[in-house]
Amino acid sequence: MSHDYKQLAADLGATLADFRKEIPETMKGFGQMSRAAHADAALSNKTKELIAMAIGIANRCQGCLAFHAKALVDLGCSRAEFMEMLQVAVYMGGGPSLMTAAEALQAYEQFGGETAA
Repeated sequence: MSHDYKQLAADLGATLADFRKEIPETMKGFGQMSRAAHADAALSNKTKELIAMAIGIANRCQGCLAFHAKALVDLGCSRAEFMEMLQVAVYMGGGPSLMTAAEALQAYEQFGGETAA
């Protein structure tokens, strides 16, 4: 199934904005956790985003594919790095992860990631 990942990210982003108004303490806590998890430390933010994308693939989370693909493109993730992460995600998750990995690549490309030569 093909998705418009840019539109999906926009739609989910709008709903999450509503969450920030209606359940502000939960969203504040989640935001704090996100900032702490993504801070450069022993692992770079890009490495952490690659891990997050692999977990999104394993969990077949379409929203995760959209948000993490955009983040990876913004962080300068190369196609080679992205494809290597897909290898690990497929290895760990088997056939279902292979299908979601293909969708993740679509998301990466939709956000401006490198396309195949």
